[in-house]
Amino acid sequence: MNYELAREIMVDSQIRPNDVSDPEIVSAFLRTPRESFVPSSRKSVAYSELEIATSEGRALWTPRDTGKLIKIAAIKPTDIVLVIGAGAGYEVALISRLAETVIALEEDTALVDAMSERFAAMGIDQAVAVEGKLAEGLPDQAPFDVIYVCGMVETVPEAWTNQLGEGGRLALVEMKGEGLGRGKVFTRAGETVSAREGFDAFPPKFSQFDKKKAFVF
Repeated sequence: MNYELAREIMVDSQIRPNDVSDPEIVSAFLRTPRESFVPSSRKSVAYSELEIATSEGRALWTPRDTGKLIKIAAIKPTDIVLVIGAGAGYEVALISRLAETVIALEEDTALVDAMSERFAAMGIDQAVAVEGKLAEGLPDQAPFDVIYVCGMVETVPEAWTNQLGEGGRLALVEMKGEGLGRGKVFTRAGETVSAREGFDAFPPKFSQFDKKKAFVF
């Protein structure tokens, strides 16, 4: 399979038509081999308009959703970025081409080790994978210019917004109801954090951030 051609087709049919035409973001997608982040059995569909499970509870989103969330995060070349629930590390690899440094946070040692090996093999030296609780973020390394969340959430931990620096952005998809989610960016200004909604999406969800169900008598 010609992966380079498939990558170009993905960008021309799934990224650019969905209002993601920033040259830096387009270049990141063209330079990042998506097939390297999916199981061997799924490499043939790596560039399809599909969500692809990479491990238990982790998946690549459709290229369209990933591109739109990266766009609203407004990542700059000087930014320090924390990627929460990084999974196989595809989003980390993309963001490493846009930011100064990227830290990938995962709870499973095996995922952290696999990402570290993958980044080393690909020559991605702006990214590092670390182990820790997703809900806690990475307070020892805060503040961050951008926090990017790789799974849809129903609730947003306060720790994430607390770890934003001045002007920092938290980019995520928030579940609004059955079959409905909205891409959002939270921005810190002083002691205030404001939210702006960006686009409709319903990517794979991080179930650990579901709202607690109330008992009904």
